[in-house]
Amino acid sequence: MKKRTMLGTLVLFGVLLLSSNVLAQDTIRIGYAVSKSGANAGGAAASTIPNYELWVHEVNERGGLMLEGGRVPIEVVEYDDRSSSEEAVRAAERLIVQDEVDLVLPPWGTSMNLAMAPILSRHGYPHLAVAAVTDRAYELSERWPNLFFYEGTSSEIAGAAIEAFAEMRDTGEIGSRIAMIGISDSFGIELTTAARSLADDLGFELVYDRAYPVGHQDFTLMLNEIKALEPDVFLAFSYPPDTLTMTEQARLQDFNPPVYFASIGTSFPLFLERNGGNAEGVMGVGGVNGDNPLMQDYIARHAELAGFEPDRFTSPLTYASLEILEQAIERAGSIDHEAIVAEMQDGTFETILGEVRFENNMLKDIFFVGQWQDGEFQGIAPTDIEGARAPIVPKPEWQ
Repeated sequence: MKKRTMLGTLVLFGVLLLSSNVLAQDTIRIGYAVSKSGANAGGAAASTIPNYELWVHEVNERGGLMLEGGRVPIEVVEYDDRSSSEEAVRAAERLIVQDEVDLVLPPWGTSMNLAMAPILSRHGYPHLAVAAVTDRAYELSERWPNLFFYEGTSSEIAGAAIEAFAEMRDTGEIGSRIAMIGISDSFGIELTTAARSLADDLGFELVYDRAYPVGHQDFTLMLNEIKALEPDVFLAFSYPPDTLTMTEQARLQDFNPPVYFASIGTSFPLFLERNGGNAEGVMGVGGVNGDNPLMQDYIARHAELAGFEPDRFTSPLTYASLEILEQAIERAGSIDHEAIVAEMQDGTFETILGEVRFENNMLKDIFFVGQWQDGEFQGIAPTDIEGARAPIVPKPEWQ
């Protein structure tokens, strides 16, 4: 009898202790190291940091994340990775080992995410690699099951663009001549390699195919050479500063092909501000369903808190990744990493993008190709996604 009584007391004590631990957690500590200085600072400031701040603000306005014991507010621990992979790795270790954060949000950029992936995997943290594009995504997610990708692979992005051009060609809207340039880093190399192969498979003629160095800002000579070739498609796998500069120089040189496609940065509101009506018809990576009320509301909330509108690719994907994380935590009822990862792998989630899911840790049904139409960067490919618009071809003349 005494043994049974003692056993019952111990079980009851364990239950009460577990319950008290859930209730006693005053905050959920979430850490991140992102580029506040250095080469990546512009991208992080535009697409990552404002969405982290917006989500934390809104969650805490609701009282916090819902765990089994009730709502628990978020406390943030943040560092500047200085656009250095080495610093990002050190910061991640510090967040986990010294600060003992409950969750770690990802940095901005492919190289930063890939550098941080082994650490987050070793410690079992869910890794939301939003601002990362690589053809190794499926291989890496198989190696590290906690690693989730949101922006597709290089081959998927390049493939969506080339296939969209093929549809335009097959309907007689454009011809088969493509002029392609790409930045000479992993992003540009992977995308141009994939585009080159698919363009050949689909019967396009690649009349120009050159790389340009990181930091290059004078595209006058390249654009003059390309203009003389009279391509049907200008395809640039570029970063934001390059995208803005080359478009300005294309306007000055009156280079106006039927399809003008620049990459990262085309979806930024700054691109529309800098180009005004000349943005109409320009294509690039990303795109949204501009008719989606949830997207419209998100854009308004982002603008109110950050003071500027979000871009139409990485920003909504970043916010959606946090919506997914929140729903996974609440379904798990805890911040147990293994349970959160399992929920993310198997569940469907309601987000500003609509209902989404992962397949092999890759977010599905997102736009890879967008185009400025009537002041909104509308998604145009893949065409089977809700809200996809027909492309404007040829692009209107520069004003």
